[in-house]
Amino acid sequence: MSEKAILGRTLVEWQTELPLMNEIINFQEVFWTNPKYQPMSIPSSLTFKDIMDAEKRLSRFAPYISKVFPETKGNSGLIESPLISVPQMKRELEQINHLDIPGRLLLKCDSHLPISGSIKARGGIYEVLKYAEDLALKHQMISLEDDYSIFAEQAFKDYFSRYSIAVGSTGNLGLSIGIMSAKLGFNVYVHMSADAKKWKKDLLRAKGVNVVEHNSDFSEAVAQGRKQASGDPHMYFIDDESSRHLFLGYSVAAIRLKKQLEDMNIQVNEENPLVVYLPCGVGGGPGGITFGLKQVFKEHVHCFFAEPTHSPCMLLGLMTGLHDQVSVQDFGLDNQTEADGLAVGRPSGFVGKFLEKDISGIYTVNDDKLFTLLTILADTEGIYLEPSALAGFLGPVKLSKPQTGGNDKLEDTLINATHIVWGTGGSMVPEDEMKKYYERGSNR
Repeated sequence: MSEKAILGRTLVEWQTELPLMNEIINFQEVFWTNPKYQPMSIPSSLTFKDIMDAEKRLSRFAPYISKVFPETKGNSGLIESPLISVPQMKRELEQINHLDIPGRLLLKCDSHLPISGSIKARGGIYEVLKYAEDLALKHQMISLEDDYSIFAEQAFKDYFSRYSIAVGSTGNLGLSIGIMSAKLGFNVYVHMSADAKKWKKDLLRAKGVNVVEHNSDFSEAVAQGRKQASGDPHMYFIDDESSRHLFLGYSVAAIRLKKQLEDMNIQVNEENPLVVYLPCGVGGGPGGITFGLKQVFKEHVHCFFAEPTHSPCMLLGLMTGLHDQVSVQDFGLDNQTEADGLAVGRPSGFVGKFLEKDISGIYTVNDDKLFTLLTILADTEGIYLEPSALAGFLGPVKLSKPQTGGNDKLEDTLINATHIVWGTGGSMVPEDEMKKYYERGSNR
């Protein structure tokens, strides 16, 4: 393999230039700090105004959401998740890893977002709503001042039934887009990669969604969805690899998080940094949230992405500087992981380039550890997440080891840090499936 050229260089040349490469290609866990990181490098092509525009759109749709999804009524149609303290999980992590995690540990429970039970309920549902609003405004069915609960009327469903939406997904994005699109009346096609869980496909079909299965990975599922939509002017393709609308839908989380931290009397400033750990697949979800957090908290927030050892696509994209030109398969990795939402071989070029100087670092986790963490969280806090959502919990452990920190200024202030693990999914996992996850983690 060392003689074969990989994007113009031999493997030995890559290993010489990037010392971590040897561990990565041997499926070992690594912790990489971004040498291009700049505390205040905020891109200008999207701004805080764009985030607020997205937030206003979600507010306009809140009466509709509340009407058609009764589980959101208590929160007036707002699609939001709790931010909770997990002190027992923190103690257990400290004990089994023989270290102290300075500061406090919180869990952002996007695993329990209403409607589709994952982080994808943010970006996915937002982009579907934006498309529906654009169509309705274009055909003068509404004005921005109207009560958007009228979107629940049959006339809107009949109208939207003339249009289709397509998306490629490993699972959770397909759930959010499928459920929301079908509720509005769109015909929806979700192209699922081979690693998508059967229960997610079954749930979508039960909601009236057309599920198209592929015996290939995420990138191919996206390509097939794009191809289908390209030949139909009435079909809208939601592109997980490069959509700015998805990205902005995710970014709204930062505004909500700021209020939650204020309600908990938690300060974020130079002496009290915020450190956020985000499981990463293609990069849209963690990227959008990182963009929002940087807009809100500036240099006082540090975002670390977490990827499976078999699918570290964003890590390879950023390390090599080649972004979406490189795939994990180029380096002999197989992209096979139980963390289905993270089973992505090629990163988003849009996210990688846009946030090249804003992501503090990336670390990788092996699958067995995800299941162990799943069981520990269930035992200590009574919270059940899907395997991919546990990737964040290894972050505070890795960052608390001085040899891997890489950011002296951050290490100096970690004693007052607020660590937030982003729990990206889990509440919709069937009970029998979750039991299997739990049992696998129990065999530690």
